[in-house]
Amino acid sequence: MSDVPWLTIIGIGEDGVAGLSDASQAALARAEVVMGPPRHLGLIPDGAPQQIAWPVPFADGLKMLDDLRGQRVVVLASGDPFWFGAGSVIARRYAASEWVAHPGPSCFALAAAQLGWALENTICLGLHAARMPQMLRHLAPKTRLIVTLRDGVAVTDLTDYLHACGFGGSAVTVFEHLGGPAQRMTSGRADTLSGGFDHPVCAAIDVAGDGPALTTATGQADGTFASDGQITKRPVRAITLSTLAPKPHEHLWDIGGGSGSIALEWVLSHPTTRATCIEHRTDRAARIRQNSIDLGVEHRLTVIEGAAPDALGDLDTPDAIFIGGGLGQATLNAAIAQGVRVVVNAVTLEGEAILSAAHATHGGDLLRIALSNATPLGPKRGWSSAYPVVQWSFVP
Repeated sequence: MSDVPWLTIIGIGEDGVAGLSDASQAALARAEVVMGPPRHLGLIPDGAPQQIAWPVPFADGLKMLDDLRGQRVVVLASGDPFWFGAGSVIARRYAASEWVAHPGPSCFALAAAQLGWALENTICLGLHAARMPQMLRHLAPKTRLIVTLRDGVAVTDLTDYLHACGFGGSAVTVFEHLGGPAQRMTSGRADTLSGGFDHPVCAAIDVAGDGPALTTATGQADGTFASDGQITKRPVRAITLSTLAPKPHEHLWDIGGGSGSIALEWVLSHPTTRATCIEHRTDRAARIRQNSIDLGVEHRLTVIEGAAPDALGDLDTPDAIFIGGGLGQATLNAAIAQGVRVVVNAVTLEGEAILSAAHATHGGDLLRIALSNATPLGPKRGWSSAYPVVQWSFVP
């Protein structure tokens, strides 16, 4: 078998073949088959080898690519195929010896170069196949973002979302056909920018406004999460997240989710964390799902409608478990049996007794959290105490 890979992934820009490297042009000249979206196929000259338009859904194209194994195949993708592109999906499917890649400049690099922005200090997001709320955790004054968009109509979706979040004063620069002869750049405020825009399109945002920004610390404001009052309040939530100690790529079970605030803060802590929230009430489960959509993290949070411990059987293995509602001995035993770190909050005497016994048996840390707020007391003020929370944490 030849040592030369049969598959070449080429990142092509709006300047077409003229902008390709020598290696990319040589691979294209040798190709027996070229696959890619119709727009990319239109960038290569007539008389090229057999051309196959990549179908929708994307997975169907992978099956077609399988059937071409052994021929000299080129797959065309936008700019840098490994930055919010198809490159990583294709590379995972085939052995390293089967493919080679020749990336081009990404739209992020091209836009930053036009604006003079330091790319390492700019948030880059792929919103061409994602909801606008995925920007939310990054929306704060002086933050700069470059985002890919689905099409020209999505520019209005972007500016409307920024305005609705209180950041209508943001400076937005829209790039059409970036890097090609038809390139156009349009700038304006998010709350006034208008016009028609052609695909492919991306936008650079210099965030400004007085909208509420998410904190970078644990303990988001309680109003960040819609709830029916069943929510771990901010100070206790901050302590709880600190004890849970989320790390990149880790998966949390949040048992008795309520509003889902613990699971939601877990996934907000890092773009690779995941959570599964178990909630037995239908209305609360629906509210957790909506909270995840509003915060742009629905792709990393799974909501299971059911009660522990029965609902725990088929879940992905966790790295940490939080129990905030429905605490019972059977649920606690099931959590401990997972062999991962466990954090439990209880406010009732019955729950406190279970945690005291668990501490005596298994060790760990037992913490009593007592908080008071200043409230009016006649013409003066006094301390109003909340129910104390007993927290048990255990690392096997």
